[in-house]
Amino acid sequence: MHNPGSATPDRFAAQERFADGAQFIGGRLTKGTSGRTHAVVDPASGEEVFTYELAGVEDVDAAVAAARAAFPGWAATTPGDRSDALHRFAAVLADRAEEFARAESLQCGKPLKLTREFDVPGTIDNTAFFAGAARHLQGQSAGEYSGDHTSYVRREPIGVVGSIAPWNYPLQMAAWKILPAVAAGNTVVLKPAEITPLTSLLFAQAATDAGIPDGVINIVTGTGKEAGERLVGHPDVAMTSFTGSTAVGKRVAEIATATVKRLHLELGGKAPFVVFDDADLEAAVNGAVAGALINTGQDCTAATRAYVQRPLYEAFVERTAALMETVRLGDPFAAGTDLGPLISHVQRDRVAGFVDRARGYARVVTGGEVPEGELAKGAYYRPTLVADAAQDSEIVQSEIFGPVLVVLPFDSDDEGIRLANDTPYGLAASAWSRDVYRANRATREIKAGCVWVNDHIPIISEMPHGGYKASGFGKDMSSYSFEEYTQIKHVMFDNTAVAAKDWHRTIFGDR
Repeated sequence: MHNPGSATPDRFAAQERFADGAQFIGGRLTKGTSGRTHAVVDPASGEEVFTYELAGVEDVDAAVAAARAAFPGWAATTPGDRSDALHRFAAVLADRAEEFARAESLQCGKPLKLTREFDVPGTIDNTAFFAGAARHLQGQSAGEYSGDHTSYVRREPIGVVGSIAPWNYPLQMAAWKILPAVAAGNTVVLKPAEITPLTSLLFAQAATDAGIPDGVINIVTGTGKEAGERLVGHPDVAMTSFTGSTAVGKRVAEIATATVKRLHLELGGKAPFVVFDDADLEAAVNGAVAGALINTGQDCTAATRAYVQRPLYEAFVERTAALMETVRLGDPFAAGTDLGPLISHVQRDRVAGFVDRARGYARVVTGGEVPEGELAKGAYYRPTLVADAAQDSEIVQSEIFGPVLVVLPFDSDDEGIRLANDTPYGLAASAWSRDVYRANRATREIKAGCVWVNDHIPIISEMPHGGYKASGFGKDMSSYSFEEYTQIKHVMFDNTAVAAKDWHRTIFGDR
């Protein structure tokens, strides 16, 4: 079933909202200085909704300078003061929730019900979490570990953090990058994807309106080649945090190495969805469709490879295809829409290419086509189920980033877990079984940063998110993220005022 819906007149007015520019530096909007413009396109219609001046190197330098100037004052604030500021920030976000939801839907093509119920509430919750967590930055207790000396550990902010966020979850990724860094006392320059800058700019403005000082949060909206590489390589940026593809992550790491920056990378994924033969089949089918199609499949943790034990395999394929065919594509602002477009026609054609090539070696059970009619103007692609591909095939091994689920059978538990681990990625996975011992083995042996049991996709602010293997290193969310954005200092006191003399005598003898 497909429902184009009807146009909604009160979509987010981006051109009016950001008439002063799409760079947020030192607490105010400014225009970029690169001399080039960029258009934000509504992926549901293909229409341009916002044109702005891109950031150049000079804008990055200005943003870093603003962050560097703000750092001493912000780092010196108490955890309680930072906590209070973030609580005010969460309240401002809650007051503006509808504006954020509409802006996110417009630039990404996400159904409005998804941004209202998932993206925006998740961001508000994350802000509230870090408001509380800011008070729990701790070192270690003091003690005498060496003779007459007392030692303790200080946990300190790093400095200016240069962050780069992707286009699939612009608002949530801005929050994941900014909140732990700021809660720990750092200042931030964030570069969102140039095709989805709207909610990152709104986020920074809301922070300023909540009383977070100018320069603590800065946004530069430019290309990765110019603005991104300058930000990563800038000598005054102490740390780089990047979320994106593994290929670009390697380039980020290469640039960051030149200035010996701390690095946090959350990269690609190819999440396995392992269904054992004792699983609740109906639950697994529903979980597979939701897990594969979330955000039109443009999610690094989306279910992309379903491994189903052979007794359930054919029934799983049949029921999953049938459920996919009920998913309603349409206008993101229409109430009945389940699935929006991909982010662009380029991404749609990339996804279609994977499926078209797979027809030569696998079975396309449902989907695998661009819809006709009004939806053809947007970047829509039908939910797609592919079966019987080989484990070493492109569609199984490569990150597709679209509404495509590949299903393969397995026989023994050993084989299912081996196949789940048989890609370079390790961001997320799920195991489906009613046997606690079987499920526990899967959670232990599947190499991924998150393994769900009898579910796939939910995240919570209190728990960490991050990958194994080629999916990167470091954690977002939770108190574990403070490890990324703080550095540890050992402080040691001589309690006798004579220890230095004793050390001198030991090394050099009596003088």
